[in-house]
Amino acid sequence: MSCIQVMNSFYSLMNSIERGTKMDDIKLTNRLLSVIENDILPLTMRGVDRGNKVFGAAILRKSDLSLVIAGTNDETSNPLWHGEVHTLKQFYELSERPDTKDLLFLTTHEPCTMCMSAITWAGFDNYFYFFSHEDSRDRFAIPHDLKIMKELYGLEPGGYHRKNAFFTSRSIPEMASLANEPERSDFENRIAEIKATYALASQTYQSHKGETGIPLD
Repeated sequence: MSCIQVMNSFYSLMNSIERGTKMDDIKLTNRLLSVIENDILPLTMRGVDRGNKVFGAAILRKSDLSLVIAGTNDETSNPLWHGEVHTLKQFYELSERPDTKDLLFLTTHEPCTMCMSAITWAGFDNYFYFFSHEDSRDRFAIPHDLKIMKELYGLEPGGYHRKNAFFTSRSIPEMASLANEPERSDFENRIAEIKATYALASQTYQSHKGETGIPLD
């Protein structure tokens, strides 16, 4: 085989891998958005009526993206029951549960330092988030994640390593933006609808601020 043929075969293989990754990301993005829409958001809408924050999470199997469990914030019961930690609590209460190395962790908002650590200590090697830390501050008037990272660790927004020895984290909107048409436009429409629903949830949560006894409301 000539050098040119070898190089052509290499580029063909790389293009095939890239296409396969793109298709996997399309399938994964679609599923993550569906879980937010159909499994997390209904729980969160009920939770904010009780004065809880808008944060939710879910755990899925890597093998087929089926849902293991979904949860939402329950800080009115315990200020440690952030969306991610409360979902982990419920996961470990299951009579039978998969190994975390075989699972994906989905969180509606980029996790705080406590939740990041909990996900890590539970053995997950990943998490996917919809809203960023900056969104939590600017869209939801909940700046505590960024304040804690700055005060405790001196980190500016985005200053932690999203890919490290323990986990890789990915932004769902960024994944959606890399899709080809027509999937990208479909994702953008769904993302806009999800953001609009969370804006309504935030209004309900904000109306209860100061009434629930949550230390960092």
